[in-house]
Amino acid sequence: MPTPHDVTTFEPQDTTLRLPWPFTGRDEELALVRRSLAVGRPGMVITGPAGCGRTRLAMEAIRGTDCARVAGTPGTRDLPFAAFAHLLPEGVTLHRAVQLLSGLRQLLVDDAQLLDDASAALLHQLAVQGRTRLLVLVTDGARPPGAVARLWTGELLPRLALEPLPREDTAPLLDAGAGGPLEPLTVDRLHRLCGGDLRLLRDLLDALREQGLLTRDADTDERTWRGRVPVTPALRERAAAVLARTCPDEREILDRLAFAEPLPLAADTLDLRILERLEADGLLDVGDDATLRLAHPLHGPVLRAEAGRLRARRLTGRRRSTTSALDAEAAELTRRIERADVRTTPTPVGEWVVAEGEPVPARYAVVRARFSRLRGELREAAAWAREGLAAAPQDRACCTELALAAAQSGETGAPIDLLAEHPGTAAWPPAARGDLDTALKTLEETGPGTDAPGTDESGTDESGTDEPGIGAGAADPGEAHDPHNAIDPHNARDPYNARDPYVAYDAVRLGDPRRAVRLLPSDGCLARHARALAGGDGPALDVVAAELEERGFLLFAAEAYAQAVRVHRDAGAARTARTRAVALVRRCQGARTPALSGLVLGELTARQRQIVTLAAAGLSNRQIAERLTLSVRTVGNHLYGAYTRLGAGDRGALPWLMEQPA
Repeated sequence: MPTPHDVTTFEPQDTTLRLPWPFTGRDEELALVRRSLAVGRPGMVITGPAGCGRTRLAMEAIRGTDCARVAGTPGTRDLPFAAFAHLLPEGVTLHRAVQLLSGLRQLLVDDAQLLDDASAALLHQLAVQGRTRLLVLVTDGARPPGAVARLWTGELLPRLALEPLPREDTAPLLDAGAGGPLEPLTVDRLHRLCGGDLRLLRDLLDALREQGLLTRDADTDERTWRGRVPVTPALRERAAAVLARTCPDEREILDRLAFAEPLPLAADTLDLRILERLEADGLLDVGDDATLRLAHPLHGPVLRAEAGRLRARRLTGRRRSTTSALDAEAAELTRRIERADVRTTPTPVGEWVVAEGEPVPARYAVVRARFSRLRGELREAAAWAREGLAAAPQDRACCTELALAAAQSGETGAPIDLLAEHPGTAAWPPAARGDLDTALKTLEETGPGTDAPGTDESGTDESGTDEPGIGAGAADPGEAHDPHNAIDPHNARDPYNARDPYVAYDAVRLGDPRRAVRLLPSDGCLARHARALAGGDGPALDVVAAELEERGFLLFAAEAYAQAVRVHRDAGAARTARTRAVALVRRCQGARTPALSGLVLGELTARQRQIVTLAAAGLSNRQIAERLTLSVRTVGNHLYGAYTRLGAGDRGALPWLMEQPA
């Protein structure tokens, strides 16, 4: 019998025993792929960039089915039938290979761009024969064999081109991988660095955990990452295009660009011939103003990490201050807010400052927080407000933005009490508690009268402009902006004043559109929303919701669609509006506002609501039937009817739907 000292223990490595990430964000694509593999269908080709999740999507599609698998590999392009070696005898001819494999009902071919010519020809012949359902995966950027490309160019198989997973679908994966919720600015940074490559994303997240670079915030319980990027072998491989440059002059320019970040360099200060070579190889982004940046966000961190101490010290000393660039970014965001255009815009300086862990000026943070809040990105708005408060703990504007984000996320109590002290925000505490009567009464008592500047008695905007800021106390978007004045809450106009157009628009969001019509410029999209709601015009609400979404107001658009659900006379139009509202709310980081109340469950019967609630809690149809003394068939019928009304595809969507305000 072995002694304790004879026992050999095995320490598992995280890199070999990692559990798969949850499958998310590809429900529509999964349904398409499964339909393509149905009896009588030929299959499908799935293309997309590296790491976009092609293989995971395919594995979900064939789960539980009998499917043979082959894969191309880089080192076997010269070996005939290398990918099919485990399915074919040695020395087989193409004709015989087709005969042997024609009995396969389903075949998955991964990395088909790496197939040898014989394997590619075999795959093409199987597609022509049409007896085997084929699921062929091809990575963008690598030229596949001609026989593989002709699968879709010759219309033998339909093609599904995958885009990188968007940020909102990446966040749940990161939360699962980090062992808890990640702070939104950290999610943004990870998504930006990896460009949607899920394999690279996971590698980087594992490195952050292993090196202890994720810190837990005691107040929010979120994991935060600031400071250096851990350079893993996978990151070095991704940055090989710059690390492999052996020309000293080329490497000097690349390093100068890396250490100049987040600011660009002027092209006329560098050797043009070298720049042309680097641009031709896709390593530089050249702006319209002839300024230069590194093409990939990972290249800068990797180059800085690889530089020696003396080189880093020399190049760091050349970096310019970011103050004026921060001011310019904030001024541009302010102009966009005033022009009712909050679509995503590049802000590399602010993102770099917060990522590096440098202090974020409160005057910048409050503009970023407001911009994010108006977009419906409430957790991100709160994160920017906290960054400003870290630098200036008593900043009133940052405190207000933090409280507004909390109130519109449905929080109550101390976090939002500050809002009651300001006339322009006082309606949100009772609204967050569900007391709309008090909220609307507060709006009436604290807001301006019918004689708001820039409007006549009918509510018509005298300026005739489409900008919501005009005629409501906002600065003219055409005026020159002093960058410092534009982002300093003590010098700029008060964005929480009752005459601010977005404060007036709160009346629409809280259910008093007639009052807002009197206060908003008549030709603006916010006023169009007010008029459509006041008139109970469902189609008009759909139109204005689409416009709000186009302008970047995701939460406002979701609210408009939710309001349309209640006034549509056509049941089909109401279901469509609900589906669109739910899709937008998913992108709004936990928004819970009065306009969204009852969005999901509002038109279900009492029995459907009862069954859906139990199903969302995880009970099976049989368990629900036993609890409610119903037949399993009746429970299934009720759930099917509920799915149709909710726009849900299956039971998996119910827990999220049930989280919405009821």
